Amino acid sequence: MRKIQSIIAILVSVMALSQSPSIVRSEPLGMGSNDHRMLKMDQARYDQWRSRWEQYIINSARNRYCDKETGEEIGWLVTPFLAGFYYGYLATGDTKWVEMLLDWADSWIKRAVTEPDGYRGWPKSGAAGTSVDNLDHFYADSLLGEAMALRPIVLMSNEILRTPALKEKYGAKAVTYIELSEEVFKKWDGRGAWRHTDSGGIITVVGPFGIDGKTGTWTDGYEKRNAPGIGFSHPANKANLVASWLLAMFDATRKPEYKERAEKWFRLMKSRTRPTSSGTYQVWNYWQPAGAWDYKASGIPKHWIGIHPNPAYYDIDVEAIVMAYAHGVVFTKDDISRLVATSLAEKRYWTALVPYDFMSQRRFEDDHKPDSWAGLAATPWYLALQGR
Repeated sequence: MRKIQSIIAILVSVMALSQSPSIVRSEPLGMGSNDHRMLKMDQARYDQWRSRWEQYIINSARNRYCDKETGEEIGWLVTPFLAGFYYGYLATGDTKWVEMLLDWADSWIKRAVTEPDGYRGWPKSGAAGTSVDNLDHFYADSLLGEAMALRPIVLMSNEILRTPALKEKYGAKAVTYIELSEEVFKKWDGRGAWRHTDSGGIITVVGPFGIDGKTGTWTDGYEKRNAPGIGFSHPANKANLVASWLLAMFDATRKPEYKERAEKWFRLMKSRTRPTSSGTYQVWNYWQPAGAWDYKASGIPKHWIGIHPNPAYYDIDVEAIVMAYAHGVVFTKDDISRLVATSLAEKRYWTALVPYDFMSQRRFEDDHKPDSWAGLAATPWYLALQGR
């Protein structure tokens, strides 16, 4: 059951994580690009979607995943609600969604434990989400889970700090959230979670170490965490989710290191998208080696290479590419046009492209169910686009 929930939740995180609001503010939410304006949604449908979504998210929030999840599940099960609350505020202006996000964020954050390097974490066995290098054997944190959850928290914090009425009431809390996010970045940077590639790019990796349950110290792999041949690269969807968090951190702090780190990943991501003569892209590999660490001693890649049968992973990739484009990072208007063409040709209908293409928008409105798990964040995201 948990596996099914996690897969479904991927769809939610995909639809929830859209363009940065700080970038959107300079280009109105109803605009996909300088020469495309979204169609106005029927008012009756708009009102119905809002009502159905609100009832669903309030009822679903009774699961209180924020009170119990750790490791990678923080991302797949807690993030959809955090993103839903954030976009709920953008769509309605109602501060009850701010209150709900703060409640869930605090419930998750207070459960942190202090780990051997002095940083806070939310470890569990199997947090890596993969059996490669026996990684799920370790009792460890998940960079992915933490990055996914922190992104909507940081976005809300940024919104609070630049909105006088919100800042007066919630400003101090917002500052602590951004400080935590910066602390988490330092934690993973110190643990060797980013690896430079030969092409001048960078990718996030999972290291083969964790916390020893008997001694409370690191297992042996910690000392070798920065060795050139150690680690396993994230697949594209996970690397894109981490980079999306970094872009949100740049928006909130204006510190260039976050944008620069994300940009190096997007440079690598773009190198994996191959244009065709028909104006589309070849659908890229879910995972592929990024360096020597991704090969076994025999020279065989540690993971299979090819297109993943789960289309949700590609939704995540396109979401991140759209965010990079909105930030002026690596991807261009031509890339967006090619993605739209690919989406239509492959019948994938990537949600992030809704603001850039009429057919994608109509398809979304016809197929979307506002009171669904996937609609937790996608519904208010779309209503926010429409409302502005």
